[in-house]
Amino acid sequence: MQLAHTAICVPDVDAAVAWYESVLGLTVLSPPYLMEGDSITDDMGELLPTRPVAVKAAIIGDGEDHVIEVIGYPNEPGAHNEPRAIADTGISHVGIVCDDIDEARARIEAAGGVFIVNGVADVARLRTTWFRDPWGVVFILMQKHDPSRAYWQQYGG
Repeated sequence: MQLAHTAICVPDVDAAVAWYESVLGLTVLSPPYLMEGDSITDDMGELLPTRPVAVKAAIIGDGEDHVIEVIGYPNEPGAHNEPRAIADTGISHVGIVCDDIDEARARIEAAGGVFIVNGVADVARLRTTWFRDPWGVVFILMQKHDPSRAYWQQYGG
């Protein structure tokens, strides 16, 4: 098995995709599209209470194997939950690598991102900072010490 994607559920897929593209610099690989009908009902009908089943989705990222599915359920009643605690079980955040964390932090804050830490830390040879997007999704920004190595290979040798 191989990791394919992580999905972020938002109430407005078009707005979220535009924000992720313009603010985070992610590429829209598959623009927002609406899936309805028997195929999506067969796939997700047991997971969603409302009929007809409808799913709006887009794929963003930086290539074939580094993608996020931005997804919304237009026929479902909106769930406006309080933000999850970072230590709650389940997916806790999305990691984004950037070239200039100070510039990225300023751009994200100006565009409505809310930083949940006061500054930038240096940990495991990465500069890091944490924020919530306008829909409450938690992200960590990471700037590598050694751009030639994967982010998870920064610490050590």
